[in-house]
Amino acid sequence: HVQLVESGGDSVQTGGSLTISCVYSDYTTTTNTLAWFRQPPGKKREAVAAIYLNRGTQAYNPSVEGRFTISQDHAKKILYLKMTSQKPDDTATYYCAAGFLAVYIWGLAAKESEYSDWGQGTQVTVS
Repeated sequence: HVQLVESGGDSVQTGGSLTISCVYSDYTTTTNTLAWFRQPPGKKREAVAAIYLNRGTQAYNPSVEGRFTISQDHAKKILYLKMTSQKPDDTATYYCAAGFLAVYIWGLAAKESEYSDWGQGTQVTVS
């Protein structure tokens, strides 16, 4: 299993920027994707962005594309989510996740069931 620990959540103003981080442990061939999910208050958890480790490519929820950037520092074992032009609708608990996708498509990357390991979450509030 991959251990994941998020940090960096904060309160920011509308239009502001914030980068959150996720430190992860070593992963094996059973992991080929790292992703960020979020759960707004009173709503279901949704996928935000994913990075396909074998290809180094990224995929995004259309609601954040162009505003958020997912990246990875493999040497430091840190996954980042840079958020810009933030909106109140971005308020949520953000989770990082590790999983194995049979096919690199957003339709699978966006499904919680594709991920076996999760962090505890970090809170981001936009007002």
